[in-house]
Amino acid sequence: MIEIKVPSPGESITQVQLAKWLVGNGEVVEKDQEIAEIDSDKATFSISAEEDGRIKLMVNEGDTIDVGAVIATLDTTVTGNKKEGRIKSSPTEEGVRAESKPSVIIQPEIETAEGTNKPIKEAEKSEIPAGDQKILNISPLARKLLHQNDLSEAELIKLIRDYRIGKKDVEFFLAQKDKQSIQQGSGVDADKQVLSGSRDTERKKMSTLRLKLSERLVAVKNQTAMLTTFNEVNMTPVMEIRKKYKDIFKEKHGVGLGFMSFFTKAVIEAMKIVPEVNAQIDKDEIIYFRYADIGIAVSSPKGLMVPVLRNAESMSFAEIELKIKELADKARTNKITIDEMSGGTFTITNGGVFGSMLSTPILNPPQSAILGMHNIVERPVAIDGKVEIHPVMFVALSYDHRIIDGRESVTFLVKIKEMLENPATMMFGGKEPVEGLLGI
Repeated sequence: MIEIKVPSPGESITQVQLAKWLVGNGEVVEKDQEIAEIDSDKATFSISAEEDGRIKLMVNEGDTIDVGAVIATLDTTVTGNKKEGRIKSSPTEEGVRAESKPSVIIQPEIETAEGTNKPIKEAEKSEIPAGDQKILNISPLARKLLHQNDLSEAELIKLIRDYRIGKKDVEFFLAQKDKQSIQQGSGVDADKQVLSGSRDTERKKMSTLRLKLSERLVAVKNQTAMLTTFNEVNMTPVMEIRKKYKDIFKEKHGVGLGFMSFFTKAVIEAMKIVPEVNAQIDKDEIIYFRYADIGIAVSSPKGLMVPVLRNAESMSFAEIELKIKELADKARTNKITIDEMSGGTFTITNGGVFGSMLSTPILNPPQSAILGMHNIVERPVAIDGKVEIHPVMFVALSYDHRIIDGRESVTFLVKIKEMLENPATMMFGGKEPVEGLLGI
């Protein structure tokens, strides 16, 4: 019998919340299979089974538990055989055998004009886009099985795409839809209810992550002298560079050329002029960082998370885009670690992806500043005495007035504006052409 305990998610964290069981009580699980999701005040992480066996759940979903507490036990004398669809046990476990349910593999029904359970014609198969395809939400056990059988995730995707979904599969999906709503990209919890016109209410316990976030946000307002200054950026030069070089950039680096790399580079260059933006207060001292660990705010199903780009000052455009994509994918699939979200020196948040025109972003303590990006809207702009229509973005810098004065905050934003409106000459002091900046 093995006891499954809550591992420590990091220093200073003594309690966590059991967010979700991924297996049922009495179910036979396999080694490395994910069995539970745990919420801490910094991140969500999963717990995997140490060995094959039957699991007995000891706590309920939503319970707050101490680090190191036993949440389940694993009877290793009972093992499951997925392929044969039955439970194997020792001769002394006949009673266990009788009450155990066999594991079941659900295979999609395949329909064709001739009938069911036959592959569709070769000509009808969907074309698979070129490139190395990845499945964002795949368990360690499933990935391990793929590797053991020399299969790639792209081959698994192709297998799914090459077969037609049948009537039974749709019926199964409809039956499960109420239990687990699939809302891709919305960031909305599956169990949230829409307005129904009734007078009913629902109470739901706040997650540990949300509770800690609430405490930190209130502390920021009470313990800092936060102010916000604004400016606007003509995005025409950046958009023209993206339009001209995006295909070449993606072909060479394997990732799209987004706005975030331009803003990250502009922030790093502006920090050289206003180092207070990349500093923080520690009691009666100011710590100036000689490196730039840039936090990128990402919306996830569990709430706002801020993964960090370590030593962003030494990264190229492609490295920034690749790292942001990697960390954002981890955040949205609850695979990000606490270390990947700790220790940032400055934060960038982009409310523009949700349509925000203007906002006052709140500081991410103990940092002294945060840059807010917003949506891009065509607006009339005066150019050489003439009115022209250009894509414009409002930017906001919230800062701690205890360390950053108004002059420094305005200088910082103006420098960012100058570099984005003339990136070919302003980035890196104009020492490299655009091709050199993009690494193409």
